[in-house]
Amino acid sequence: MVFSQAPLRWRPDHRPMTDTHPTIPLPNEPENAAPSPPADSTPFTAPTTTVPLPPANPWAPPTAPEVSAKADNSGRRSGIGVVLATSLLAGALGAGLGAGAVIATDDNSSTSTTTTAGSVGGVSNTTLPDGSVARVADVVLPSVVSIQFSGAQGAGSGSGIIIDESGLILTNNHVVEGAADGGSLTVAFQDGTSKSAEIVGRDPSADIAVIRVDGVDNLQAVKLGSSADLQVGETVVAIGSPLGLSGTVTTGIVSAKNRPVLPGGSAGDASVLNAIQTDAAINPGNSGGALVNLKGELVGVNSAIATLGSSPGAQSGSIGLGFAIPIDEAKWISDQLIENGTVQHARLGVSVESATGEVRGATVKTVEPGSTADDIGLEVDDVIIGFDTQAIDSADSIVAAVRSAEPGTTVTITVVRGGDTKTMNATLAADATTG
Repeated sequence: MVFSQAPLRWRPDHRPMTDTHPTIPLPNEPENAAPSPPADSTPFTAPTTTVPLPPANPWAPPTAPEVSAKADNSGRRSGIGVVLATSLLAGALGAGLGAGAVIATDDNSSTSTTTTAGSVGGVSNTTLPDGSVARVADVVLPSVVSIQFSGAQGAGSGSGIIIDESGLILTNNHVVEGAADGGSLTVAFQDGTSKSAEIVGRDPSADIAVIRVDGVDNLQAVKLGSSADLQVGETVVAIGSPLGLSGTVTTGIVSAKNRPVLPGGSAGDASVLNAIQTDAAINPGNSGGALVNLKGELVGVNSAIATLGSSPGAQSGSIGLGFAIPIDEAKWISDQLIENGTVQHARLGVSVESATGEVRGATVKTVEPGSTADDIGLEVDDVIIGFDTQAIDSADSIVAAVRSAEPGTTVTITVVRGGDTKTMNATLAADATTG
């Protein structure tokens, strides 16, 4: 697929450390390397424009971010880079900034409309009203874990979400991929206990993974919500372990939906996804953590942050631009990983580029014979402007919409052809298996 505008892109941050202090992770790929195309056979290809990832050191004094205007292939100028929200650790696992600063919270929720806090924020005997951030934290914190990983490329930490009482934990692929080949994973729970974990399955193209701990009793699974029901401006709460500080709770709003973002992962496995954008503070170590609504329902998996500047001294921390993978997508991907250990994604069978005329959308450049697009009658030079209820305004957005949909889903595609608007119903086929 040809792109005239590149989506926000975050990059893997597992590079061996060069000093003895905990640092915000750096990419393990060459600084000027462009992402390879997806490993499957889909005509969609990832954009080639990259934004340098600024290194950072949380022990250094804060400095004002430097805005870098780096020209990309489309002629746009952008100073925004997107980085994965994992945190590398120096020395032994659990060492550094987070040592001795873990908040362990007991779940004291009940079926009533209020609950009494045990140790949320260190406050006890406090009545928490339904729908308050404190109530959400009290209910959800026991379902969010800290994940420490170690492998040939180094050690670090991220977050995870308990999705089943049997010990299944949802997280990002980039949190656990460093332990995939002979490495180790350790999960730390909110009660202060820890347990080794194993990988159930990984999907690098969606940046989703599932791991499992065995022999742990009284696990509390998070309640799943619907990312489709989220409204822009709705209050959300992010919970995770930034910089090893487990049990950290921040709050903000849904800033945007269906934001095309390119996730990090192994070379050749990247694909544009529809992300939830939030201004809730997300920092390195939050990757794999929970984004929940005020009902305490999981609506997204926190994965990345945007940063300003590309100079070597620029800080990589929250600037109010965080991104989460919608739970509606993460759910069907994790279900496939649990059942099969692999994942199939949807495909349409076209190559597109962003429309440059009066109509904004994605212009069809080629149609693959025998594909879903061919079956429904899509033609070269059609401009795709809608995918179900989602407006399509670029090549990135149609790729993200298709790849975020579950194979077998029937969708309505809206196109402009010769000045006329047409709608077509398409049942999305599956691409090659990944994972």
